[in-house]
Amino acid sequence: MHYFEILHQIKQCVKLHLPIQGKKLHAHVVKSGFELHGPLFSNTLIGMYGKCGFLKDALQLFDEMPDRDLASWGSIFTSHNQANLPTKTLFLFSYMMSKDGLRPDGFIFANLINACAGLTALKLGEQLHAQFLVSIFSNDDVVKSSLVNFYAKCGLPDKARRVFLSIVSKNVVSWTSLIYGYARVGRKSEVLELLRDMPCKSSYSWTAVISGFMQGGLCLDSFKLFIELRREGVDIDGPFVLSSLIVGSATLAMLELGKQVHRLVMGLGYESNLYVSNALIDMYAKCSDVLAAEKIFCDMRKRDVVSWTSIIVGMAHHGRAGEALSLYDKMTLAGLKPNEVTFTGIIYACSHAGLVDKGRQLFKSMVGDYGLRPSLQHYTCLVDLYSRSGLIEEAENVLNTMPFKPDEAAWVALLSACCQVGKKEIGVRIANHLFQSGPEESSTCILMSNIYARAGMWEQVSRVRKLMATMELKRKPGYSSVDLGKDIQVFYAGETTHPMKDEIFGLLKELDAEMRKRGYVPDTSLVLHDMQQQEKENQLFWHSERSAVAYGLLKSAPGTSIRILKNLRVCGDCHTVFKFICSIFGREIIVRDVNRFHHFKDGECSCRDFW
Repeated sequence: MHYFEILHQIKQCVKLHLPIQGKKLHAHVVKSGFELHGPLFSNTLIGMYGKCGFLKDALQLFDEMPDRDLASWGSIFTSHNQANLPTKTLFLFSYMMSKDGLRPDGFIFANLINACAGLTALKLGEQLHAQFLVSIFSNDDVVKSSLVNFYAKCGLPDKARRVFLSIVSKNVVSWTSLIYGYARVGRKSEVLELLRDMPCKSSYSWTAVISGFMQGGLCLDSFKLFIELRREGVDIDGPFVLSSLIVGSATLAMLELGKQVHRLVMGLGYESNLYVSNALIDMYAKCSDVLAAEKIFCDMRKRDVVSWTSIIVGMAHHGRAGEALSLYDKMTLAGLKPNEVTFTGIIYACSHAGLVDKGRQLFKSMVGDYGLRPSLQHYTCLVDLYSRSGLIEEAENVLNTMPFKPDEAAWVALLSACCQVGKKEIGVRIANHLFQSGPEESSTCILMSNIYARAGMWEQVSRVRKLMATMELKRKPGYSSVDLGKDIQVFYAGETTHPMKDEIFGLLKELDAEMRKRGYVPDTSLVLHDMQQQEKENQLFWHSERSAVAYGLLKSAPGTSIRILKNLRVCGDCHTVFKFICSIFGREIIVRDVNRFHHFKDGECSCRDFW
């Protein structure tokens, strides 16, 4: 076989993703006595191995080369970027400078900037940009295109635009990167302007805009744009745009919308795509249908660490700790290495099941067995684990000794436990600390007020009430939405203008009377305003989640679950009310608040009254 014919066939292996055939050609090169370590053969083979995902083979060949040129280093940098190892790319760059004494060319600059984009390493990327500008390659449009992508991913679309304007030959990649940059920071007008001016729109461009809008919090705009895409007859090339829509459904907690996207996925034949399946597991779990998430997971032929982690976290957040722990054991037995998110979910599950020893063991295993560094979130989970089990002193010790400054959520986990188990002295100490640092959430103020009231510290209760009054002016209004499929209704706290307000009011009055017969007493301590008892009870009566559940009971089919999304923490009195209502009607009520899922069934909640 001729020298150049072999090179052509190796390149075809890259194009057709045939690494085994490429290995055979590699063996043929060695047996035929061709000069393997000549840069052309070696660089081509390194590129083939890297692009086909055989990084170890690429590295072995690279290490065996006696003389490496810039193309060799560029190939190995590309291999690491494609393997999602940008940190390794940047580490190797310093080695290239010191070991081989080479200066970067345009191809090297592009690779390094792409690595910085993957890490959103702004400072380092700006340094490389400065080096590029004073180099002889400063007019290289490929590098400039990489810089546009870099600044877009770092959330600096205006900087990306300045680079973009200097590109002589603007292609679809540079246009799309710029549009994505504006979309992900929510600058809708610039996105629409650029889309209008873009001469070479493709499905890739539409996908970038849709995913950018999702990341920028403009989920509904993403769906509107996708509908426009479908009307224009643009083909869906690949599953990525569908994955973005699935993520949007999860963010909005709109189950029926997610189901529609799922049906489209099946219709287009992407249901076996790993990335799509993982997104579907996460979507169904976040939209409160954990059984559907479990079914997708069980039907998957191939699973990765994200698949396992998504179902473990989903089970944990729905209070199904036993299933989460069982899945974790199966995952490790299958030889997969859990990541940081896996441990967050599994320690959370132990916390809600009261499995202190198991949770402590897993926290130690995270460091000792898997070499992972616990984050603030992991320590907060550990505090929650001890707190829920009444080990208040241990929880406080974690807060005082962990290598992070505790945030409000960490202190609140402990304060909530003090309220539950009556540890007034520690509770007052924590409340004082929170008062000095300035709480940001009204729910934190309620806990502080409760602990002060139980300690008889009425002056402090008054100070918290004044603070709460100030916060009321700044905080976002509380609302709850109820999802009944095609009918989604949103209710705001205190709202009395809904078209069905009379029916909702009537049902809530009937429920109030029935609940009082069963022992319900409104917890007006949660109303931090100076008013009469009856006024306080009326204020509780019109909390948004009560209106939402009443609407759900009036409009949904008997026996079906009612799903509610609340933008704030569900209040303690409404939590009690939901336990009564689910018992009275014999129906499950699922509430996703800002902290977790609450499954109300048979007079109980999955959170075990601790949230």
